[in-house]
Amino acid sequence: ATNALLTWGYAQTDPARARLRKEGYPEIFVPRIVRATGACENVDTLFEVSVDKNYDWFGKNRRAYLAQTGQLYLESWVPKLNKTYCVGPSFRAEYDVDSRHLTEFTMLEIELAGDFQMLLSEIEGIFGAMIHRVLRDIDIEKNFGLTNADRSRLKRTLPPFPKTTYTEAITILQNKGVDIQWGDDIKTKQEAMLVDHFGKKPLFITHYPNPLWDHGKDIEVEKFFNMIPDPDQPHLVQSADLILPIAGEAVGSAARIYDPQTMIERLTASKMFRRLQAKGGGLEDFAWYIHQLQTHGSIPHAGCGIGISRVMKWIRGVDDIREAITFPSNREILI
Repeated sequence: ATNALLTWGYAQTDPARARLRKEGYPEIFVPRIVRATGACENVDTLFEVSVDKNYDWFGKNRRAYLAQTGQLYLESWVPKLNKTYCVGPSFRAEYDVDSRHLTEFTMLEIELAGDFQMLLSEIEGIFGAMIHRVLRDIDIEKNFGLTNADRSRLKRTLPPFPKTTYTEAITILQNKGVDIQWGDDIKTKQEAMLVDHFGKKPLFITHYPNPLWDHGKDIEVEKFFNMIPDPDQPHLVQSADLILPIAGEAVGSAARIYDPQTMIERLTASKMFRRLQAKGGGLEDFAWYIHQLQTHGSIPHAGCGIGISRVMKWIRGVDDIREAITFPSNREILI
């Protein structure tokens, strides 16, 4: 089992890295002790870095956190490199102790010059590389702890992946008798229903509600502020989650804002920013990124983050994420 766990880890990151290198993606080593620029949509799940209170390590009123994402750091290099990626830990102060949440996990992130459809194709290419690495192994049982039934299951999940919009997904769930309204978050069990509806293959759910649009009611769905509204449907954003069979949401992706003034407007109007202000933070947390955009500009681009632990959960076909990785970590486990 231990050998299989180690092999799974290599099998997911190595073929993905190899494909990205072949496609011309340089790897960037992003910082892991950060300000709020290293946060995803909810700053309340950031781990604050603790140091001797008598030693003014970070300066007065400057909070430091363990990074959840390298997104903005990668974005800052897109105008120069056109495409780039990073692989590293993501730290989440997840309160839930369950079969799908961890407080630390490996994330692979990419940013590329291009549009939303190019991004979805790139995600499919990465997943295709990872699946093929497992399928071409002669001794899948010895090296991965998988059966021939698992091999058949994975063969049926090769790209291209089906796609449905958030609005279509809500209608499908309602037709199945689920008590859900447009604007609600799609829960784990509902994601599984949608995956089953589309043939038990990985499923892209696209075009989520624009959190900064006046929908006439509060919406539960919450996405990162740096997402471009769809030009034909500005009440929606060009974003997509990839939902995996068994594992659930494993990829969050979107076309990015690249105009500095628009970025600042969306940031300051976001729920994330209000939470940051409650912690004593503000625009100064994003000063370096704002300066980068204003000084050097940017270009149309898009990107995503792939949670490798959930990919491994799917590849192995286990119900509990703690069985899918070598050293699981949650609120009750610290090693």
